[in-house]
Amino acid sequence: MTEGLNTMAYLVSGLFFILSLGGLSKQETARKGNIYGILGMALAILATFASGEVENFKLLIPLMLGGAGIGAVLAKRV
Repeated sequence: MTEGLNTMAYLVSGLFFILSLGGLSKQETARKGNIYGILGMALAILATFASGEVENFKLLIPLMLGGAGIGAVLAKRV
């Protein structure tokens, strides 16, 4: 991925995070806010992987899976 495209992906993911915060401010729009947050994080992760700067996938993948597992357990409690 070119550096400009990678920067654009990070900017768009930041926009999704801002939209997520706005969506989470009201109960009626919380579902949409969560979707924006998920899209923002997915785009940021993909941009990071595509940047070519990640060197230690053996450490990164298990940590991401562990974080996703903890998040799933906590989300079910809400």
